[in-house]
Amino acid sequence: KYLCSNCNNILKKALQTLCGHRYCSACLTWIVRNNKNAICQKCKEEDPNTLSEESLLAEERAFGDAAINKEISELKVHCVTPGCSWSGIMKDFEEHQSLCEYALIPCHTGCGHMVMRKRLADHLENGCANNVMVCQQCQRSLPSTEGQGNKTITSNWYLIISSPFCQQSLSTCSANKDGCRFSEVGCSFRGSKEKLKEHEKSAVGAHMLLLLQHMRQLKGTLCSAAKAAHGVTPQAELNKLENKLHVFENIVAVLNKEVESSNMEIMAFRRQSELDQNIIRGLELKIAELHRCLTQKDAGLSSLHKSLLFSEQASYDGIFLWKITDVGRKLQDSVTGRTVGLYSPAFYTAKYGYKVCLRVYLNGDGTGKGTHLSLFFVVMKGDYDALLPWPFRHKVTFMLLDQNNREHVIDAFRPDLTSASFQRPVHDMNVASGCPMFLPLAKLQSPRYAYVKEDTLFLKCIIE
Repeated sequence: KYLCSNCNNILKKALQTLCGHRYCSACLTWIVRNNKNAICQKCKEEDPNTLSEESLLAEERAFGDAAINKEISELKVHCVTPGCSWSGIMKDFEEHQSLCEYALIPCHTGCGHMVMRKRLADHLENGCANNVMVCQQCQRSLPSTEGQGNKTITSNWYLIISSPFCQQSLSTCSANKDGCRFSEVGCSFRGSKEKLKEHEKSAVGAHMLLLLQHMRQLKGTLCSAAKAAHGVTPQAELNKLENKLHVFENIVAVLNKEVESSNMEIMAFRRQSELDQNIIRGLELKIAELHRCLTQKDAGLSSLHKSLLFSEQASYDGIFLWKITDVGRKLQDSVTGRTVGLYSPAFYTAKYGYKVCLRVYLNGDGTGKGTHLSLFFVVMKGDYDALLPWPFRHKVTFMLLDQNNREHVIDAFRPDLTSASFQRPVHDMNVASGCPMFLPLAKLQSPRYAYVKEDTLFLKCIIE
């Protein structure tokens, strides 16, 4: 229950969806932004047949799972880095990751090596090809592999309290670039002011390690000097070491301030990022609301369009002419069973009269199925049924018009007053009643007649 349904890792800022599954906040945001109408993957895996609207993923339809987040933050964990024995709870793990001495980190000099955090200083001293010592007088570079410590390096190089000097510095030497402020403790970086500023921000950890190592060396030297102060080492040399120690303490204080400043900048950036995310979520909610309003308006326009179309086609005198287009395709759909029958628009026997419509089966129905065109009359529930006499008694006449005006097909009937088809409707429409064998299909399709012309036929109904 602690794993994300997307990345399958420990949940970070867990969100629970309406379907009951959990996602990392970042994972859900990525899924929704990169997939239109995204469906919960866990729902698909469990049972695709039970997918519902609740399986649709959206950030505004998910809520923060505070209980799970609290449980995860208190899980007992341990560091898996080889050699590290740290253990604790999840909420302290990220802090440990940034401090773990056994973690492999890239050397900041760009030499390409990955070294343990606790061995970075040794690597810089003994194995880093890019780490060079710099003459404090002329800033000439000296590879660290040529020598270390407080001893003589070669006949041309000398190191005094870990600060290298070359014989050439005693003559003339000029520097083209500035060195890092931490060059005295082993940092070899050189560059323009802009590059130096960028370097000092990115190499804070390495500088701290170099300073720590150097201060340990100074402390050891100072202790040795103090013991020998009454004998071999002069008092002036001891004072010099103490002054140098104060200098490095000041550098460490400055470095701490820079670290605090960097942390404040990072926190400000995170706060701004959270504000931006809130703004984005607000805009996405507004877009969703506008989309919902637009959908409602589209539905309203569609309803108005249908009402307008009905009012244009409606008849109020008991005479209705029904134009059916695309007859060939509709007949084929009727044969294959794709479409059973067609309903006409509603019409009225009078302004406030009975509401009725026609129903046609192009491939026949009942006794005429497959051989005849069947035509039926349907009484519908109307707005004024309470004021009308029932059952329906009017004579109904059907006509299939010959478009050459030669031989129309005409049939008529009077309602069976005992039939439920002509009683006052209880539902939207009564059972259809009419002529199941109105016209043979062979005659409908015969070239001798013009019942179908330009793939169109006309049916007429007259109610006396």
